[in-house]
Amino acid sequence: MSPRTQITESDLHAYVDGELPKADHERVERFLRRHPGDADRMREYAAQKRALKALFDPVLEEPLPENLRRLTSPPNPESPQGIAAGWRAMSGSRRRYEWWQRIAAAVLVAAIGGATGWFARDRYAPTPSLAAVVPLPRQAAVAHAVYSPDVRRPVEVRGDQEEQLVTWLSKRIGAQVKAPKLGGLGYELVGGRLLPGNAAPVAQFMYQDATGQRLTLYVSTENVTNRETAFRFAQEGKVNVFYWVDGKFGYALSATIGKDELGRVASAVYDQLERQ
Repeated sequence: MSPRTQITESDLHAYVDGELPKADHERVERFLRRHPGDADRMREYAAQKRALKALFDPVLEEPLPENLRRLTSPPNPESPQGIAAGWRAMSGSRRRYEWWQRIAAAVLVAAIGGATGWFARDRYAPTPSLAAVVPLPRQAAVAHAVYSPDVRRPVEVRGDQEEQLVTWLSKRIGAQVKAPKLGGLGYELVGGRLLPGNAAPVAQFMYQDATGQRLTLYVSTENVTNRETAFRFAQEGKVNVFYWVDGKFGYALSATIGKDELGRVASAVYDQLERQ
């Protein structure tokens, strides 16, 4: 049996997740040393996993929503029956909350169309109302966290095909999009890709500086009911996001650089889009 057939895709993913026994872990490492392409792919998966963990770990510390906290209150704390009933309600409510968290996570993973999106395909069936609660900055941050670490396939269309990229994305999202020029700030266009949004396609442009630092511009047409045009800032894990609405478009610029530097780039992006 060849080394390739001895190592399955499940083995590789378990290796990335740290779930292999020591003997199997060493066997996979030997395989990866002989197959640099697979080794690069596993490094990309590991980087995506670290980015998503940093992005969503803070959610675990968020308090229970007020409407669910009310449901968990025992109906009559003075009576044993009331206490028992209250704890049963609390248990059920927390299970519902945990179920909601799993659904929300599935929606976010599916939304970025990344390598882990298949996990939610059969186990969960998110409804449009659930998907609609995912805010623009979080969508953009998730997409950034998934695709910016990718070494080999960070974009679908490269930056040296900018005209074709812009034409294709504009056609797919049904509105004319533009790729800002950020060379004066040290960032060159890597390229872009099409992603699924809450209810319509969205575009992502990726830029990179000389050090390899990447930032992404997320462009959505799902924000027509929001007329707030001011810059807003959000922090999703280690990803900083400046976002704003301009006419039919919602924009979100994401990166792991500092807030001041990202704000400087966001201002330049806004100015260019306004002039064009």
